[in-house]
Amino acid sequence: MIDAPSLHALGAMIVTVAMFVAFARGRMSTEIVSLLTIAVIAVGLYFFPLPHTQPTDGLVLAFSGFGHYALITICALMIMGRGLVVTGALEPFARVLERVFKINQQLGLLVSLLMAFFLSMFVNDTPVLVLLLPIFVSLAVRGGMAASKTLIPINAAVLIGGMATTIGTSTNLLVVSIARDLGMPQMNVFHFTPIVLMAAVVALPYLWLVAPRLLGDNRTEEIHEKRRFVTRLRLSEGSALTGQELAAIMPRLPAEIEFHDRPTGKLGSHEQLTISGTHDALEEAMRTLKGEVAPAWVIDRIRKESLDTREDIAVVEMTVTADSRLIGRTLPSSGIADLYGVAVLGIHRPKRLIGDQAETAIADLRIAEGDVLLVMGLPQPLQTFARADSLLILEGMRELPRRSKAVLAGAIMLGSVGLASIGLLPIAISALAGAILMFVTGCVKFERVGRALSAQVIVLVAASIALGRLIGDTGAALWLGQAMSLGLQFLSPAGVLAAIMLFVTLLTNFASNATAATVGTPIAFNIAQQLGLPPEPLILAVLFGCNLCYATPIAYQTNMLIMAEGSYEFKDYIRTGVPLVLLMTVTLSILLVITYKM
Repeated sequence: MIDAPSLHALGAMIVTVAMFVAFARGRMSTEIVSLLTIAVIAVGLYFFPLPHTQPTDGLVLAFSGFGHYALITICALMIMGRGLVVTGALEPFARVLERVFKINQQLGLLVSLLMAFFLSMFVNDTPVLVLLLPIFVSLAVRGGMAASKTLIPINAAVLIGGMATTIGTSTNLLVVSIARDLGMPQMNVFHFTPIVLMAAVVALPYLWLVAPRLLGDNRTEEIHEKRRFVTRLRLSEGSALTGQELAAIMPRLPAEIEFHDRPTGKLGSHEQLTISGTHDALEEAMRTLKGEVAPAWVIDRIRKESLDTREDIAVVEMTVTADSRLIGRTLPSSGIADLYGVAVLGIHRPKRLIGDQAETAIADLRIAEGDVLLVMGLPQPLQTFARADSLLILEGMRELPRRSKAVLAGAIMLGSVGLASIGLLPIAISALAGAILMFVTGCVKFERVGRALSAQVIVLVAASIALGRLIGDTGAALWLGQAMSLGLQFLSPAGVLAAIMLFVTLLTNFASNATAATVGTPIAFNIAQQLGLPPEPLILAVLFGCNLCYATPIAYQTNMLIMAEGSYEFKDYIRTGVPLVLLMTVTLSILLVITYKM
């Protein structure tokens, strides 16, 4: 018989359940629920402080999450991920995966899940997801599967792979270390890998075929047809078209690209072709064919000014109004490049077929009222051009990737990930160092850092850290473990393993992995002695339970990282995570019983 929980422990459990219910119902935003949780903890511990503490100590506990290394780590990782995106460092990898997804989306997702699973067996979970996250966000933008349908399954595959080796996560190392201190033999790196591989055979099909169907599509619907711009493609010396026939290159180009003056025979360097397509399709065509859609001298001048002023190059759509001096002029006679230092990449003519006009020559196309110009330049010259020539900006400025820093950003990310993966530096230190280098080298501009961070994730992390400390400091976790051990004597060995795993999973999803490991490992060891069972499978049940952190966004930092990019709500984690937790618990319990002949 155990004593009743203390009032503080009971209060901690009530706050935990209340926060879970509030998140699950979804009537209040994540930020509001998180801030209310912090406020309740702060006020409650101020008026009813824990034994041997001062009222102000409760305030420190409640707000400790905002200065916690885990939150700082997550923010640093977000900044490094932003650096990879704005420099275009991951575009080559995204294009390779895009080709697989174009063959078949289900095949692409399966390849991605397997890649994530095997990578995380040898590299810490967090760096693996940090590397993969921008790729799948970019892939969604490029027409692949929606990020909301891929990120939770990919994250779960990373977490499952991470539990397969002792070096997969820091939590695994913690459980193994505690077990050794309790007198158990040392486990090698692949001690329990076969068990996890067999469980993955059951879990990965769920992540591949079922989980995406339980998640919504966060891609915005196009409310109008994308604008198509007609332009002149200028081939450079190293163009893929030089010396080849156009028909041989067409399969490599986006489907939206159309050639209006198809030449016969092989193409020569410096040839000019009239093409049309969407903005994204034109960019892809320029990359593939190594050509430009504006005079080279203008492009070079813009790039030089960007380097000198350290400003990003942007592309914006502008419509020609009735007062514009451009009406009736052609692009060469308009003097736009000379006057403003910007480049017109293409012209869109709404409600009219471009037809014959496009086939004659883009240089002879006279600008008319209502035409939309696709213009590239630095922000200030673009604003000056729009104001001086009576143009109306239709779309917010879209910054072009700073590809000159792509290799540098990739090297910073790989260096940070590598140092953390081989254990030379904690992930918090390597991530902070990487974020600082991203700022210093200009891969991420300090004034743009707000775009990399999510307020929702920040307050949610802070609330989860405070709640985890509350559960541990009040003795709620220890009391729950003692209460659970009373009923285990009536269960079968598989039931004992499942109960321990579910208990640790509960702690992991609402407190922290470290709390679950430090509380659960000694309890499992003692239960094994009391029930006369071998201790190793019960210790492994704790280790596996610490990794079954799929059911809430606050369970693990990688869950937080994908929340903003996938536009996820708390209920999305519950909907996909709870079935996966149950599936893994049953599978792993059976495998442990069979492996250890219990």
